[in-house]
Amino acid sequence: MNKCKGYSKRWFLVVLLVAFVAGCGSNNSAAPSSAKAITAYSLAGVAGTIDETAKTISVAIPIGTNKTALIATFTTSGASVKVGTTLQTSGTTTNNFTNAVVYTITAADGTTAAYTVTLTTALSSAKAITSYSLAGFTGTINRTAKTISVNMPYSTPTVTALIATFTASPGAIVTVGTTTQTSGATPNNFPGPVDYTITAADGSSVIYTVTVIVAAVDDKAITAYSLKGVAGTIIEGTDPKTIAVTVPFGTNVTTLAATFSTTGEIVTVGTTTQISGTTTNSFSSPVTYTVTANNSTTATYIVTVAVATALGPAPVDLGTAGNYVILAKTGVSTSGTTAVTGDIGLSPAAATYITGFSLIADSTNVFSTSPGLVTGQIFAADYAVPTPANLTTAVSDMETAFTDAAGRAPDVTELGAGDISGMTLAPGTYKWGTGLLITSAGVTLSGGANDVWIFQIAQNLTVNNSAIITLSGGAQAKNIFWQVAGQATLGTAADFKGIILSQTLISLNTGAVMNGRALAQTAVTLNATAITQPN
Repeated sequence: MNKCKGYSKRWFLVVLLVAFVAGCGSNNSAAPSSAKAITAYSLAGVAGTIDETAKTISVAIPIGTNKTALIATFTTSGASVKVGTTLQTSGTTTNNFTNAVVYTITAADGTTAAYTVTLTTALSSAKAITSYSLAGFTGTINRTAKTISVNMPYSTPTVTALIATFTASPGAIVTVGTTTQTSGATPNNFPGPVDYTITAADGSSVIYTVTVIVAAVDDKAITAYSLKGVAGTIIEGTDPKTIAVTVPFGTNVTTLAATFSTTGEIVTVGTTTQISGTTTNSFSSPVTYTVTANNSTTATYIVTVAVATALGPAPVDLGTAGNYVILAKTGVSTSGTTAVTGDIGLSPAAATYITGFSLIADSTNVFSTSPGLVTGQIFAADYAVPTPANLTTAVSDMETAFTDAAGRAPDVTELGAGDISGMTLAPGTYKWGTGLLITSAGVTLSGGANDVWIFQIAQNLTVNNSAIITLSGGAQAKNIFWQVAGQATLGTAADFKGIILSQTLISLNTGAVMNGRALAQTAVTLNATAITQPN
């Protein structure tokens, strides 16, 4: 009996030991993770190149981008991300990228990794001839067809060895054949059309064809006429012939110099010979131009100038960029239930960078559609002709419009120290050397149906959640231009009006509504938003 008890005690101890070991083995507490990588990174809609071995990130941003207040979008496997002592929130925290920025990623186990972000400047794709003249005769540029015509009088002695004066997109190289062209210096022969090749800094190119038209002995027409950059309407079927020009509100018409082209030998007002772009006249009353042909016959044109009743600056000419409600260079993306009314364009990026729209290609492959999301057509640079050329022109027009808006003389500077929330603004040009903030208090733009507003913003445009841009007095979204050197962010449920010309990203957050156009030199991102082109 005692022997059995001894066995029982030993078995009890064995069972107890096994239970203890099993209990130790069933401990499910895992060691903290050591993961601490940045797995994706972008600035202003441009994806960065991550070198995981070197722990570096390089981002090629568009030329002219303001580096002082950019917001990164990133994903990480770490527990937290900091720059210095500042905790970073993807899509929210701003940093100054004038110099390299070091991100410290901390893992759950407390170990860290440092990634160095460096910005480089992307090469520009701009490649346009923006002005052209030969031997003092101004050419007429058709930006869509990429043609330039120059009318010369009958007495032109020769069309050989003519020297052109021209301007082209910054950084672009202009050649005829293999000869690099220097404005005001390089001669060319024009017995027939001459092709100018404009090569952008990024290596892409376009051809402008220049044709010289020598007038007949009795030709005496004014073929083009403008004042203050506003083209006149020429009516040839009357005697005398007429030209009507409506200049912007506030224009002083007493000393205006007309830019014109003519097939005649000489143009005079009274006894004064007129030189295109130089000779001034007072247009307080109609002005009579006399055009004399080589055979001494004449034609008379009466120029009448009206001053627009609209307030504010002249509208920004969007060119063919105005054909799109969204136009971008690097990408267009959407998530959630988005509603787009108008056409979408993307170039030079391909259609694969248009995401979230479930594109359905047309049988011609000229465009795509997105039923239920887009009321309009979608175009990308890799679609069939003529889409690539059309988009190249539209992007160039967008960049030209941005430069135009940025160069307007301001009426008001630094209003509200960069915060116009709660204000009511009259038509005009407003400029800030900083970013611009509109809180939920919103802002009101008060003016007539033809009045114009231009907002020049050196950094970011931030429209807070539920902020409303209110238009009163008949003001229209198509006449409101937001020129943004940084990125433009429309907060959740914001109600925005106007045309955004952004040098970087345009982002519309959940429920944001926009009546206008989003024209971005990088990307446009939408999240369950509605954007409608203005009437």
